Amino acid sequence: MTGAAAIALGAPTMAAAQDQETDAVDAPDASSSNQIIVTASKREQTLQETPISVSVTSGETLQNAQIRDVLDLQTVTPSLRVSQLQTSSASTFIIRGFGNGDNNFGIEPSVGVFIDGVFRSRSAAALGDLPNVQRIEVLNGPQSTLFGKNASVGVISVVTREPQFEFGGSVEAVYGNFNTVVLKGDVTGPLTENIAFSLDGNYQRRDGYSTIVNLDEEQNNRDRYAVRGQLLLEPTPDLKIRAIVDYSEIDEVCCQVGTLVSGPVSGAINAVGGQIGAPADFFDREAFLNFVPTNQVENYGASVQVDYEFGAISLTSITAYRELRNFFLSDIDYTSASLATETRDQAVDTFTQEFRITSDFDGPINFLLGGYYFDESISQDSAIQNGADIRDVFELLAGGNPADVLSGAPSVFNGVEAGLGLPQESIFLTPLLSEETFRMENTSYSIFGTVDFEPTDGLVFTAGFNYTDDSKDFALSQLSPDPLGQVNLVDAFITLATAGGVTTRDQFQALPQANQDALLGLALTPCPPGVTTGCNPFILLQGFQFQPPFLTIPNAVEDGRTNDDKLTYLLRAAYQVSNEVNVYASYATGFKASSVNLSRDSRPSSADFVAGPGGSTFAAPSSPILDAGLALPNLSSGSRFAGPEEAEVYEIGVKGQWDGFGFNLAVFDQTIEGFQSLAFTGTGFALQNAGQQSVQGLEFDTTIVPTDGLVLTFALTYLDPLFDDFPGSVLGDLTGVTPAGIPEIAIATSATYTHEWDSGMRLITRVDYNHESNTPINNGLPTFNAALGNTQIFNREVNLVNASMTLALNNGLEVGAFARNLTDDQYISTVFDGVAQAGTVSGYPNQPRTYGGVVRFKF
Repeated sequence: MTGAAAIALGAPTMAAAQDQETDAVDAPDASSSNQIIVTASKREQTLQETPISVSVTSGETLQNAQIRDVLDLQTVTPSLRVSQLQTSSASTFIIRGFGNGDNNFGIEPSVGVFIDGVFRSRSAAALGDLPNVQRIEVLNGPQSTLFGKNASVGVISVVTREPQFEFGGSVEAVYGNFNTVVLKGDVTGPLTENIAFSLDGNYQRRDGYSTIVNLDEEQNNRDRYAVRGQLLLEPTPDLKIRAIVDYSEIDEVCCQVGTLVSGPVSGAINAVGGQIGAPADFFDREAFLNFVPTNQVENYGASVQVDYEFGAISLTSITAYRELRNFFLSDIDYTSASLATETRDQAVDTFTQEFRITSDFDGPINFLLGGYYFDESISQDSAIQNGADIRDVFELLAGGNPADVLSGAPSVFNGVEAGLGLPQESIFLTPLLSEETFRMENTSYSIFGTVDFEPTDGLVFTAGFNYTDDSKDFALSQLSPDPLGQVNLVDAFITLATAGGVTTRDQFQALPQANQDALLGLALTPCPPGVTTGCNPFILLQGFQFQPPFLTIPNAVEDGRTNDDKLTYLLRAAYQVSNEVNVYASYATGFKASSVNLSRDSRPSSADFVAGPGGSTFAAPSSPILDAGLALPNLSSGSRFAGPEEAEVYEIGVKGQWDGFGFNLAVFDQTIEGFQSLAFTGTGFALQNAGQQSVQGLEFDTTIVPTDGLVLTFALTYLDPLFDDFPGSVLGDLTGVTPAGIPEIAIATSATYTHEWDSGMRLITRVDYNHESNTPINNGLPTFNAALGNTQIFNREVNLVNASMTLALNNGLEVGAFARNLTDDQYISTVFDGVAQAGTVSGYPNQPRTYGGVVRFKF
């Protein structure tokens, strides 16, 4: 702690995870950070009084730093990480190293995102340009006690400006490199003595900063807009009603993937005329695709908040309904060869209702009691289409003669089709590789509350609870048209070897054990080159059975339901040592209900089905699914859903505020049991619970105002994570291993200087720096690293410098310039196994330097 404080006091530029730079709405005196009003505890309190590790970023900081969406928020909040991956809608929020829910709508994020008190259940619903923001609060650690849904890791709470009874507004235009154009506007004012309104909208477009070389098209562009309208009714001094409607749309070409390691499949792709990016050119941001991807997101809804006060009691009701529509069309092999295409059409309809009653007595006891109801419907229609080159590429990988394959002469797959009795020219020549339909209904309710007991001035004991009941009903079905996936190659060999004498499991099980063992031994033995007897010539083709038949759920064994309930609680003591110093200590638990694997990789649990050797059904042991006659060729066990996450955290904190100097320090020990891990395996996603993952660390930030006009901030997060228990990961036993992707040190610093002339004209200059220490991106890749014994791991280190300068004239006109990633720092965002390309590693490069100018007028 002493070292961190020394660094903070000595640093020439300091920063802002817990950003103390406030706007006029938040505080009349920007140097007095204890004037920042936050609602992290569902009550209005000053930041210093709030006994929670909470980072606050003001609307003014968002404006000066040109932070336009939640993806950029991490540069001023070191405990927060946000990653955008396959599509414009696939993002993950991570706090203190925990986070999930990026690419599967059945998995709810562990970090809850709330905008004006309304829960956004999927990250795609929280990614639009930030509206007319007053402040953003990032609450670190479990917050289940006061938030009704999925806050086992933390909360991002966006608070927008409500309508004003004084006419005003602003317009803003930005132009930058990559032909960036941003237009924003808002207006507010009274309609009557008791009714005020506000309207705001924004539009953003940008050329892509990467290129699809073979198509001469841009990728990673921006094309999005949002509009929002509000009414504020105050019919009496005790009653306030705030109604909000909003609509936003994203239509972009996302997201560019580069090649870090080119595997053996590359040769086959090149042979059919395809191209794949060279590893040496990863940061050239060049892609090779056979069509331009589509990413479309519509997000809209309405909410009504009613606040009523009678005496020392306040009542709050927040009612909301939202709809999310997400569609994407992607070239999932990331090459210019026509191999495979994925479409996904998703819809999410959500209704939420929250009630709270809060006291403000003069006596020693105060309370908050609330209820929360959540009702959501999710539907998804998706498919993988076979491309025109997929059969030829896989023919080459299967050992086909290149001349025969490229000339269209009969080759390996023709022989396979003849041997297995399949129609000629059928393998990988069906239009679809798979087609899926998924549905899920989620109903949840919570009862929550806190009681504060203040036996003496400055000493407050708090006890809180949350009881949550969460039910999910889901249905999944799939068609797998490719004929090769319909055949188990072990069982097919046994049938051929017995001249059709064994065609069912019962017939196989009736054979003497010695015969069974002999047949299985032959069926599992691949044929060496030139050998055709005493072995299975088909077994090596299992690697091409990407989409075997899917067991529909619900079925006679699996009911397609989860039901979880949990009581979580909070115990805390807070003490105001002096007018300047507050301390607190707390213990809290958190909860997130089961998540469902809404994907083609959903598989029965090992308790319901166990396949035989080589996926054989003939040799499979007895199981509920087998005994019910539901087993399908190549059916394997996996997961339909992951069980609940249960979190706990011990935390102590100190908050101090003096004239010109303030700091906040939190030290914590946080654990999550059953963390819901979603890992990509090269051809699908594995959803499973980690036994236990923990992190110890500290969060420190300070604000120094050494002279009028100069504000220095420094924020640091230190994390020491560990897999306490994770024996069944896709990488093997990770128990005792340090989880990758979590930087040990994250720093955000800033220096803001405002020079004000006697005329009142101001020049505002800001520089900020964001650092993440060098760390492995992940613990390995299931396909690539497993073959190397996890000896080649990719790392990332982040060093981002952002700067802005704004000249504010007295007439409301502001002119400025900005740059983000000023030094053009390059790093790999994440890596993954090449899709159906063993030995290939793909990854996402970060965003390059962007810069531009801004003109703003406030009235």
